[in-house]
Amino acid sequence: MALSSSFAIDLTLRRDIVPDFDSYPFNLPAVRHLQVLPFHPAVTFIVGENGSGKSTLLEAIAVALGFNAEGGSRNFNFDTRASHSVLHEYVRIAKGFRRPRDGYFLRAESFFNVATEIERLDESGPGDPIGPAYGTRSLHEQSHGESFMALLTHRFRGRGLYVLDEPEAALSPQRQLAAMARIHQLVKQGSQFIIATHSPILMAYPEARIYACTEKGLRRTDYVDTEHYQVTHDFLVNPQRMLDRLLADE
Repeated sequence: MALSSSFAIDLTLRRDIVPDFDSYPFNLPAVRHLQVLPFHPAVTFIVGENGSGKSTLLEAIAVALGFNAEGGSRNFNFDTRASHSVLHEYVRIAKGFRRPRDGYFLRAESFFNVATEIERLDESGPGDPIGPAYGTRSLHEQSHGESFMALLTHRFRGRGLYVLDEPEAALSPQRQLAAMARIHQLVKQGSQFIIATHSPILMAYPEARIYACTEKGLRRTDYVDTEHYQVTHDFLVNPQRMLDRLLADE
């Protein structure tokens, strides 16, 4: 898929208007050194340790693209708890000539709130119900993982721009593989994904662009060079050796 087919081409931090690089969120490693972040036309992963800034950066991308900070499509406009940063006000996203016909921001930690908003809108609004777009069962009547898969399977329609924050959070390894297969189907239908993840399964998606959040900022890396792959690989190859090292008496 050529770069010209991207919905989102890249993100630029408007460093000239940043008030203070020593204050949050600009002091986060993923932000402090950020200049331009090019996106892959199909799948871009942002990975890193907790607190490195990957979710804050992904949130800024989503809000700058017009999505609600807690998740949902661009039509969602609710605020359970205003906790998002101001970073979106300081970034600029270059867009391709194509326009997506679908889009969604999945934020794992607040997807429950999205499901609640869907039920509220269906109960109070005179328009067509939203819930059936997610399948035949209410999202609240499913497990967290089942509701995530319902979103991927039923609500994502293709030729879309999808921003996913830790979509693996509620998924078993088998469901992560199923999620990857669904992502691939949607890519073949002309979709673009920007994903923050800890999952070494998801980030193995072929030809994806991976950016690791380091103390020196975002660094493009190969899959096998990610800490997620290396730690998982070392543990599975010889779990006893790692357990002996971790649990050794001092």
